[in-house]
Amino acid sequence: MSCSLASSAPSCEADTEKEEDNSAAGKNLYNLISTMKMLGVFVLCVCAMMDLTPAADLPEAKDENDQTASSPLVKRTVFRSRYRNRYFYYIHTPLTWAEAERNCQSMGGNLASVHDTHEYHGIQRVIMAASHDYKETWIGGSNGQEDRFWLWSDGTLFHYTNWCPGKPVYSQGQQHCVLMNHSAQKCWGNLQCHYRRPSVCAKKV
Repeated sequence: MSCSLASSAPSCEADTEKEEDNSAAGKNLYNLISTMKMLGVFVLCVCAMMDLTPAADLPEAKDENDQTASSPLVKRTVFRSRYRNRYFYYIHTPLTWAEAERNCQSMGGNLASVHDTHEYHGIQRVIMAASHDYKETWIGGSNGQEDRFWLWSDGTLFHYTNWCPGKPVYSQGQQHCVLMNHSAQKCWGNLQCHYRRPSVCAKKV
């Protein structure tokens, strides 16, 4: 804008300053708009990159009845069921009695002790639900210290028994460990501890 000759000098200077202020404001607005456009493009690029990046695989959820033992010995599927005040874990993997007991200890329990007929049938139901059969299975009884003196590995009293006819057998002190679902009667037998069988662990709730 040009000042006329009739205009006073102070008025002309004021108009010039206004024009400069308007010009500066316009430049600032232009710069702001340009910056916002660049930010918008950047955000779109980031979103596109996120869409193209494969997501990390998430661990599959596990059912309560299908869990994996943390033991270095056994990392296969086990079956868990609650009965009274204990959880019972059926371990499919055949192990020696000592390996089975150590595996149960790594899970915070012991091979299962049995204290009455109802509990025995409850454990049988756990085995049937897991394996669809009444398989011979290690439980926590042994007489490794002295023949005819049976103990549970969890330290509870050995006051209930369910021996099959003719059992237990004492053969030169070798039949030290107890298994359940033995013979056609599905009762208790004793067997040399180095044989491999599935097992049942028990852990207090």
